[in-house]
Amino acid sequence: MRHFVIRILLCPLLLWAIYTITFLMVVMVPGNPFAQDDRATNQAVVDTIMAEYHADDNWEYYKFYLSNLFNPIDAIKQSGPLINLGPSWEYTEWSCNQIIFASLPISMTLGFSAISLAVFLGIPIGVISAVKKNSWFDYASLSIALIGISLPTFVTGSTLLICCSVFWLFFPVEGWGTVGHLVLPAITLSLPFMAYIARLTRLGMLDVLSADYIRTAQSKGLPPRRVIWTHAFKNAFLPVLSYLGPAIAQALTGSFVIEKIFNIPGLGQHFINGVINRDRGIIMATALVFSSVIIFFNILIDMAYHLVDPRITVDK
Repeated sequence: MRHFVIRILLCPLLLWAIYTITFLMVVMVPGNPFAQDDRATNQAVVDTIMAEYHADDNWEYYKFYLSNLFNPIDAIKQSGPLINLGPSWEYTEWSCNQIIFASLPISMTLGFSAISLAVFLGIPIGVISAVKKNSWFDYASLSIALIGISLPTFVTGSTLLICCSVFWLFFPVEGWGTVGHLVLPAITLSLPFMAYIARLTRLGMLDVLSADYIRTAQSKGLPPRRVIWTHAFKNAFLPVLSYLGPAIAQALTGSFVIEKIFNIPGLGQHFINGVINRDRGIIMATALVFSSVIIFFNILIDMAYHLVDPRITVDK
């Protein structure tokens, strides 16, 4: 428990480091986000807007953003948000809080669907492949896993979109709001995760099935299903559990490419638009939200280790 308390207390320091590195990368990008490309803009107007957003001095903006990011006293007095991600430079009528909390549930819905599909299909495929080693099912699953890992998501997503939405009108081409809009993006996002989970499960099962305690359980006459799922899978699942930490975080925050292909109004879509428009507010807010989700799920997976195998401990 002491280990997890220390990790939680170090989270603000880690997020500060991520914010600082992201800030340094953003300020090195050339261009003025307030200048209009299609017409000349009065320099006095640009200077006034930049001063309003504290963009005329990078380090002033750095300090201003950090000082207003977490202010519980003002939140209580003014009944405002506890965490203030600042204004958006491009969408002046929206704050970053409004944009994030409107788009994050969409990305999380897509991510939950994709990772659930990957787990519920990848684990059984990996277990069956290990039990039926060198069978046609084993070779077929390995080939499909190799394709799923090798092909970029924009290739599989575009292929599914053309086949299932253009040639055969099974699902909508783009948009969000119905179950039909979720199917193709979830399948596309789940394929790489499913392939990794299937391979990790297969390798873990092959290693465990040759252990002495498995042979002892088999010699005692235990049913094969009980030996596989109760005794072998419990230890073979540990490498998969390690992979699920970053995988869940990546899936829940959505895929930039998939959201762009299927025109899903998720957080990834706003991040891409923020980069294109040089919207520093959206870029910084999205980076902090993504980082927080990744840190949270990594800590959660570490806690889950003890539930899967009580012998595992990290405290000294």
